[in-house]
Amino acid sequence: MQLTTVESSMIHAVGYDDDASELEVVFNSGGVYRYQDVDKETYEELLEADSKGRFMRAHVIDVYPYYKVSS
Repeated sequence: MQLTTVESSMIHAVGYDDDASELEVVFNSGGVYRYQDVDKETYEELLEADSKGRFMRAHVIDVYPYYKVSS
């Protein structure tokens, strides 16, 4: 999965796995999480969002199941 660095006080980089429909998020805190069953449109909207952190809190965190990849 290729990660894209983003400008955000909360997130360092994001990536999307088409085959698994998973969104990977590298937080500035160092944690790396994969959110499952995320459609590609949500990933693209995240990339376009003025505030990546606000978008994550409103549309991804506590919406999609996730697992921690590393810290």
